[in-house]
Amino acid sequence: MSAQFLAGGPVAEAVLDDVRSRVDALKADGVTPGLGTILVGDDGASAGYVRKKHETCEMVGMASHHLQVAADDPPAALDEAVARFNEDPAVHAYIIQHPVADGFDFNSALSAMDPAKDADGLHPTNLGRLVLQEDGPVPCTPAGIQALFVHYDIEISGKHVVVIGRGPTLGRPLSLLLTTKAPGANAAVTVVHSAVPDLAELTREADIVVAALGVPSFVQPEMVRPGAVVVSGGISWEGKKLLADVDESVGEVASWITPRLGGVGPTTVAMLLRNTVEAAERA
Repeated sequence: MSAQFLAGGPVAEAVLDDVRSRVDALKADGVTPGLGTILVGDDGASAGYVRKKHETCEMVGMASHHLQVAADDPPAALDEAVARFNEDPAVHAYIIQHPVADGFDFNSALSAMDPAKDADGLHPTNLGRLVLQEDGPVPCTPAGIQALFVHYDIEISGKHVVVIGRGPTLGRPLSLLLTTKAPGANAAVTVVHSAVPDLAELTREADIVVAALGVPSFVQPEMVRPGAVVVSGGISWEGKKLLADVDESVGEVASWITPRLGGVGPTTVAMLLRNTVEAAERA
């Protein structure tokens, strides 16, 4: 068996086409949607992600705003950046790029955000809305993964999804999203992590496996049931090379798999801009 690719490019293009038309409509009414980014420290990978987000803003006609907090700045500098974007009417939504440098409290800064300007959908208020199935920004990477399933007609309702990883940006919110009683969801979700002793037994029972650890090649072929759908959501870096959580050899067992490059990444950025234009429409 050789898996088909869950390529993120076509999914992202469809989302961004919709975003572009909505940006144009807002501009016709005198409003230019604006995305803000806060980068804390000098991590090269994080800086690259931020650049990509600003480049994509330009592609769809959206304004972008950036604040840099140095690694040796006092912790209050992050609080000041959050307050500045909260008060800036030109910034309709913004993110604090994760992870932040040592000495800064990401969760505290996240809680201080105006939830109406939460582009990542990670503010406690918005995660609560997700639990209650109320309207609000959905975390970007989980939303992007769901969009992949919908685009490629991967059946979710009633399927067993095993999510490896329980982090606040992907594993936990994805489990919430896929268990909602809604189109593209309604799954039975099991959340596991690397410390579970019988993890491979659990993943082999899954119709869909989503890896969200940031551990290179953690998922191996023997952990996957033949014909399963496998998504690599977590990433790590070896120098300038991006490494996926799922080993490429899993493609010989799975029916569908995300490619090492161009899988979840493009859809995550597209969902970030969709959250931003929706925030501008609400404002």
